[in-house]
Amino acid sequence: MSDQLQTTEATETATHGVELTDLAASKVASLLAQEGRDDLRLRVGVQPGGCSGLIYQLYFDERTLDGDLVRDFGGVEVVVDRMSAPYLQGASIDFSDTIEKQGFTIDNPNAGSSCACGDSFS
Repeated sequence: MSDQLQTTEATETATHGVELTDLAASKVASLLAQEGRDDLRLRVGVQPGGCSGLIYQLYFDERTLDGDLVRDFGGVEVVVDRMSAPYLQGASIDFSDTIEKQGFTIDNPNAGSSCACGDSFS
């Protein structure tokens, strides 16, 4: 019985605190269906750059790297690397499709300030 418990614990995947709205999850699922691939997941991260210090990364990835944190949103997997997770804790990803703006948006409570374009933060 203890062997079974250890196996179950080992197969559990660590999760992150990024939220994906239903609209964003639907859009991601639609884009994945257009690609015709079921091996891709949405990778979210941050890296140094931009006019405010850090920029967001949002792209499809087929890889799962050591230390990745994964959450499933209705069949859409969102992956965050361990280094980006603290910067993205509590962030929410949404999708806008209006006359003013189209695309994914990230509302991040950890961003102290951001640039006018909204692509970078500190």
